[in-house]
Amino acid sequence: MARAYNFFAGPAVLPVPVLEQAQREMLDWESTGTSILETSHRSKEYDALHNEAIALLKELLSIPDNYKVLFLQGGASLQFAMVPMNLLPKDATADYIHTGTWSKKAIAEAKLFGNVNTAFDGETVKRTRVPRPEELKLTPGARYVHLTTNNTIEGTQFFSIPDTHGVPIVSDMSSDFLWRPFDVKPFGLIYAGAQKNCGPAGVTIVVIRDDVLAQCREDLPTMLKYATHAKENSLFNTCPCFAIYIVRNVLRYLKAQGGLGAMEAKNRKKAALIYDTIDANPSFFRAPVEKASRSVMNIVFRLPSEELEAKFVAEGKQRRMLGLKGHRSVGGIRISTYNACPPEAVDAVVGFMKEFAKANG
Repeated sequence: MARAYNFFAGPAVLPVPVLEQAQREMLDWESTGTSILETSHRSKEYDALHNEAIALLKELLSIPDNYKVLFLQGGASLQFAMVPMNLLPKDATADYIHTGTWSKKAIAEAKLFGNVNTAFDGETVKRTRVPRPEELKLTPGARYVHLTTNNTIEGTQFFSIPDTHGVPIVSDMSSDFLWRPFDVKPFGLIYAGAQKNCGPAGVTIVVIRDDVLAQCREDLPTMLKYATHAKENSLFNTCPCFAIYIVRNVLRYLKAQGGLGAMEAKNRKKAALIYDTIDANPSFFRAPVEKASRSVMNIVFRLPSEELEAKFVAEGKQRRMLGLKGHRSVGGIRISTYNACPPEAVDAVVGFMKEFAKANG
């Protein structure tokens, strides 16, 4: 079977060795005689897997001991509500940095629980870049500062984390988690839907610092309290075992590839090949994002007309290139080059871009 070139923004491409392992172990996992899909989350075999996934994540990111790693459900969309529900009292203020569609949704949820200061409004720059440090209007004494590190729809990304003067940073890293090493310590809470860069849909990774955890409200429904899941090591209820199994295997894969430093070098090289192709032909390819904010994970661009964009997507599909169509809200073309996107896929799409421009320019 020939694998297609997968550029979907999420659920996204997974490493082939991870998929092959799941295929081999589907009927008999860990010599249990059952699938991981059929195994109790209270079994000793699953417990070992669960704790290995946590240990690998801590190792790859050098997560200090004063953080808890949680495996939750509901995606980033539930975290948009859980974060202010736990951390934002009615009389307090949280700063939100608005850079795209997902931060806008996070802001709307936060306003249901407390005061929200939009520390930067991406609409003022048409969502074409992330803010410069001097543009942030932070609130003294804010409970937290929220940002989305990578915007899948707009194709923008933070490459340096703002100085919040000691205020905990809460970050949605769904679409660039584990693409490179970073210092966890400024972050009070990190959340990431796994389905873009580190696993399948169905599990959300949360990394929360102990002092932030201690500030969480207690008068909440049990399942919506971070403390519930931290106390029970994410095993309060039946967790998404298969999704965590795939995450564990992806983490093993990343470690075997040389860790996150090696992944960053590969990811930057892949993105540079596509951006160089765009910049080499500005009369045909137009990148709407300012260069300093261009995402390494989601590369967006426009062609001279919507008709040509539709033709590009259709011809790409004929070449088994999937997921080239931009998000329905903005149109255009989007190429997602997450960790598991192989270099040969990027070589193929770059070749196609050059051929298409020559034939239609």
